Order: sequence, then C-alpha cells, then structure tokens
Amino acid sequence: MSHAPIIPAVLAPALIAVAPNGARKLKNDHPAVPLSADELGACAAQCLNAGAAMIHLHVREPGSGRHSLDADLYRAATIAIRREAGDDIIIQATSEAAGIYSRHEQMAAMRALMPEACSLAIREIVPDAEAESDAASFLGEMHKTGVMVQYILYSDVDLQRFHDLKARGIVPGEKHFVLFVLGRYSAGQRSEPTDLLPFLHDWSNADGAFAVCAFGPKESACALAALGLNGHARIGFENNTLLSDGSVAADNAALVRQTVQHAGLMGRAIADARTAREMLAGLR
Repeated sequence: MSHAPIIPAVLAPALIAVAPNGARKLKNDHPAVPLSADELGACAAQCLNAGAAMIHLHVREPGSGRHSLDADLYRAATIAIRREAGDDIIIQATSEAAGIYSRHEQMAAMRALMPEACSLAIREIVPDAEAESDAASFLGEMHKTGVMVQYILYSDVDLQRFHDLKARGIVPGEKHFVLFVLGRYSAGQRSEPTDLLPFLHDWSNADGAFAVCAFGPKESACALAALGLNGHARIGFENNTLLSDGSVAADNAALVRQTVQHAGLMGRAIADARTAREMLAGLR
C-alpha cells in the first residue's frame, strides 16, 4: 500500500503527549524522572501547564523502580494525576512488555484496568499468526468499550503489517491513532526528522492520525517535522533528556515547552484535553 500524504490547508490542533519515565530510566539517569504516584501527579500538572494534553503512563514497583503493569499501581498513579491535574489531561496506560511480560499478561493487565486510553505495540500484542485470534478478541474488547487505543509501530514493515491486520479484521475500526517510533531503543540512539519519511510512504489522512516519538537532542525537531505534516508528538524522558542545544533538560516540562513554543512555526495550535478527546473519539 502506498499513499501520497495529503496535508489540509488548515491544520487541526496538535496533540502533545508527555512520556515522563518509560520502563527503564531511574533517578541515576536523571533526578527528575518521576517514579512514584505522587511524582507522576506533580509531573503531569507541570507538563499540562507546559502544553501537554496526554500523559503516557508507566508505573514502577515501589523500592526497586522496576517496570510494572500492576492495575493497583496504575490506579494509585491515576488518583494522583487527577488530584494534581484534574481531568485536563488524558491518561494513556502503557502495555509495554519491557522484556518482562508476555502478551497474555499485557492483555490481562489492560483488561483489568480498562483505562481511558492505552498504547499497544503491534509486534508485542500480535507477534505472529498464532497470536492473531487472541489479539483480535482483545482488540475487539478495547474497541467496543471505547478505550482510545494507540498502536505503536517501530518500522515501515510494522506499518505494512498493521494495514494487513486491519484489512483482515484483526485490528478493528476504520481509522486509528498510531505512534511512529523514529529509531530504535539502543545505547546512544539519536533520531533524525528524515526517519519519519519511510512511515509516510504508507500512511495518509484516511488511515487516521499519527504521532512520533524520537531519541536524542533532535527529539523536538522530529516532533516539529511531524507537526508540519499534520501529525502529533510524544515528548519526554522515556526516550530523551536533552534539549535541542544538547544540554540536559531540567525536567519533562522543559522538553514539552520547547516543542510547544515552536509549534506555531509549523502552522499548529496546541490541543487541550477536550480537543484531543474529541479527535481521538473520532478514530473508530
């Protein structure tokens, strides 16, 4: 499948999500990495004030900081975020395996939680043909319940497979919200805006909406490239702790603010949570 990207004359507001911690970073990576529920709540409020409309939420086990999919930890973090930021930010739970959880455990965790929004990596939830039946049932449940699913795609090959799964009814719905990961999770990874191009060869407005995440000091440049092409962006310490000049960001809000301040150069206003919810509700 090949598309020529179609860019409307007037671009809709851009959804900026913050990914403040990921599955691996700890305090020795940056002292402002939020790990506890209270820290996540404070971070969400700071990033909301900086322009984020969504928080991509990872939770950690107390003490060890180990990545967790425990529903009770998610609930505690959600309470803290709602306390500090109210309903003005979308909470997107991750189902990431992080080398710890099986696809069955990932699906069970999201079923137990049934969050407002969640992210699912196609290569983790549907790794092969044998997994398709279970995945179809699970994705159908998420769709029917109204969970705002974002599908994570790591390459143009992932995207082509996503289109195939959609065509065969494994992935339900007509339009979807996807995340293009620019580069790989590897030591010293630094993304470039041109990393977006292979994805756009097989994506159009008719498919739904896309966002990007990127690694290294060009994270904001990659985000702005996406914004200029009618996309959205995920920013934060999960993938990057550096500002565009190569200096270390004080916190996640500084990274969000850097992109938000320049979004106008790409012809984009910034979506608040209400606008973002309306957009995502239309992707069904």
